[in-house]
Amino acid sequence: MKLAIFLPLLAAIQVAAIPLDTNNVTSIKNACALIADGLLDYYDGNKYGGTVGMFTWPYYWWEAGGAWGSLLDYSYYMENHTYDELIKTALTYQVGDDYNYVPLNQTTTEGNDDQAFWGIAVMSAAERNFLNPSDPKLAWLSLAQAVFNTMSSRWDMGDCNGGLRWQIFQWNTGYDYKNSVSNGALFHIGARLARYTGNNTYVDWCEKVFDWMYGVGLLTEGEWWFVYDGVKIYNNCSNITKLQWSYNQGLMLSGCAYLYNFTGDQKWYNRTMSLLHATTVFFYNKSEDAQIMYEASCQLPTSNYATCNNDQRSFKAYLSRFLGLTSIMVPDTYDIIRTWLVDSANAASWSSCSGGSDGHTCGLSWTNTTWDGYYGLGEQMSALEVIQNLRVRDFPPPLTANTGGSSIGNPAAGFGSSSNSLAPLTLSTKDKVGAAIITAVVGVAIIGTTAWLLI
Repeated sequence: MKLAIFLPLLAAIQVAAIPLDTNNVTSIKNACALIADGLLDYYDGNKYGGTVGMFTWPYYWWEAGGAWGSLLDYSYYMENHTYDELIKTALTYQVGDDYNYVPLNQTTTEGNDDQAFWGIAVMSAAERNFLNPSDPKLAWLSLAQAVFNTMSSRWDMGDCNGGLRWQIFQWNTGYDYKNSVSNGALFHIGARLARYTGNNTYVDWCEKVFDWMYGVGLLTEGEWWFVYDGVKIYNNCSNITKLQWSYNQGLMLSGCAYLYNFTGDQKWYNRTMSLLHATTVFFYNKSEDAQIMYEASCQLPTSNYATCNNDQRSFKAYLSRFLGLTSIMVPDTYDIIRTWLVDSANAASWSSCSGGSDGHTCGLSWTNTTWDGYYGLGEQMSALEVIQNLRVRDFPPPLTANTGGSSIGNPAAGFGSSSNSLAPLTLSTKDKVGAAIITAVVGVAIIGTTAWLLI
């Protein structure tokens, strides 16, 4: 009798998954709708007691920016506008008093990389003419420029001849660390702003960031361009942390692809291809016919063992997103990226997204044949991005100001009059975007607060 009950239950568990045909648009849309709905299970900003734009604990503010970027992709690639007003409300609510994504509720803990992921989200909104806000201070392009300007104003020549520190504020752990995600995000946003606006000053900044990262040893040269995690400022930045994270690789890869698309400069093509080659470190050759994405620094691809924290469990989402953009910016990359996305999307949908009480909650590992027991915002985001980016070629390339982009810009955005504002200096440059090369000194006294950011 017990066996008779158990066998149907086992069969039900085995078939529970998200069906996916990677060549069928309807199948892709149905799969992504289920995953997006699961992603929003972790959002209560539209409920009593919740904070607009913020996801539930233990998800930090930066990952909310990443999640809204994923839902922007969902709206665009899936042609499903169910969540558009929710996305717009979140992105405009969290801008802060100076419209630069340094809101007062985050100033004790916010890092440069945290701010950047909101900037990346609104850059995507500008490139897709997403529900343009009527207030010019909230225009997507202006907000992206504000993030770039305030981040670049923190460029630190005092240690290691340049680079962004991980943290904005001195009291936060990591202020003595210059990491690839902060610098790579500045590079990435600058590359997209260069292409969108046609302003070569952004290219100059990208050159500066890339050269600094290479010079300090965060980028390796040759056939394989690896991106290392970061470097302590002690001993002139000679102490490099050689962990490799997928989102760092993606930031630099897609940034180079945008720069090649805009400038036509062969060096950016060569760097794109070398970074793409090195991206194979994040793909497990499960068989001759399948290469599946995994987070190499905290996952074992041959088991369910993982040490990834809540932040790291979302990193595959950004690599998937940036691979999709790269395949459009540099068409020579499309075939290999398409193969990676197809293999990973199939693994995520049929194997990983088979957990939970609903039978389609997504897990962390895509390299095994079953759900691994992990679940959360990062897992949902990653599965959503890898599947929806299968449709990148079904749409025109990201817009620019010359190809129909309608978002209003402000080259000097981001500096206001609030108490936490970073006031710009008056500089003589060939164009207004020179406001982005300000050096700011922030002095803040805080009593009785200890803040830790676990990225």
